[in-house]
Amino acid sequence: MQVLLVTLKIKPEQRPQFLAAVEDDATSSVRDEAGCLRFEAFQGATDPDTYHLVEVYRDEQAVAAHVETAHYARWAQASKEFLAEPLTVVQARDILPLTLPS
Repeated sequence: MQVLLVTLKIKPEQRPQFLAAVEDDATSSVRDEAGCLRFEAFQGATDPDTYHLVEVYRDEQAVAAHVETAHYARWAQASKEFLAEPLTVVQARDILPLTLPS
């Protein structure tokens, strides 16, 4: 599996636009992309303008397909307005998937 760990800082006045854009991208990714296994968003505990995205894809081809989608294009366009600084992306591989019972 391929994992993207994305950290971004948004402009506080653009929070509603960011939240709408990330919901669209996450929902569309999980619903419409067979290779997208998980897409989660977290708000920083000490800085409400910092967010972390965890995106899990089946393989490198699924990541490449993701950036070709219409919802990713919407995300990329919207991010020009809400990002306070360039985002960072760390690529990782899932080596120990562990899920605890509910």
